[in-house]
Amino acid sequence: MQNGPAVRRRKLGAELRALRAVAGLTSGEAARMVGWHQSKVSRIETGASGVKPADVRLLLDAYGVTDSQLRELLMVLAGSDEGGGRHHWWHAYRGILPPTYRDFISLESQASAMRTLETSVVPGLLQTPEYARAVTRAAVDGLDDERLDALVEVRLARQDVLRADPPLELAAVLDEAVLHREIGGPDVMARQLERLMEAARLPQVRLQVLPFTAGAHVGVTGPFVIFSFSRTSDLDVVVLDHLTSSLYLERKEDLQAYTEAFNALQVHALSPEESLDYIAGKVDGA
Repeated sequence: MQNGPAVRRRKLGAELRALRAVAGLTSGEAARMVGWHQSKVSRIETGASGVKPADVRLLLDAYGVTDSQLRELLMVLAGSDEGGGRHHWWHAYRGILPPTYRDFISLESQASAMRTLETSVVPGLLQTPEYARAVTRAAVDGLDDERLDALVEVRLARQDVLRADPPLELAAVLDEAVLHREIGGPDVMARQLERLMEAARLPQVRLQVLPFTAGAHVGVTGPFVIFSFSRTSDLDVVVLDHLTSSLYLERKEDLQAYTEAFNALQVHALSPEESLDYIAGKVDGA
């Protein structure tokens, strides 16, 4: 269990080590190609030390890596500001975002798929501006209006991943309590439910409601997110949010356990069609 930067460093090192092996190079040979000592390559590959984006670029060139998407993903893990499109926009908010939140956004922006269980609130990627404002105000004590506006802007900007090409594939299981918890007042909640219906119809979104009748389930331990990456499963990671920090689980056994848990939750949840009907009923009854 690690914090975000440590996980990214370890995963980046493991991927660079795998790419070196594919290139048929020893760590000593790789070091000589880029003019380093062999110990530097070893420290990078084990995650013992950080690595500059420029150094990652040197290694990728030495290993003959030409896959542009894989290169960009690894550069982002190294903390690069390079790239275009939906990547790196969050750097403009460095002054207000804690490092763990920036790490979360960087993973979210590069992931090909995201599976999330929410037990209290609507997932951030599906929130309306008014709902996001109410949630943020409640979650962060003592916010002035300017800082609140900025945090809401970040929440809404994150949603661009669902409109990207290709879009992030989102599978979300929402505990029924999420739909009953009136956040921001009845009007805000009504619009939020309508937004969920709109999102549920998107081809890249699979939305399911876990009803109270499901009883006790693995999700009672709390919400979690699983990020998956199409270029390499070695970068997949589970994120657990806490009040003041986020914890990242990267071991294969942890990933397997949470993947199996999420699959079980989907089985016990209403189908996407039944979930849409349920939400529609809540809207009609509002």
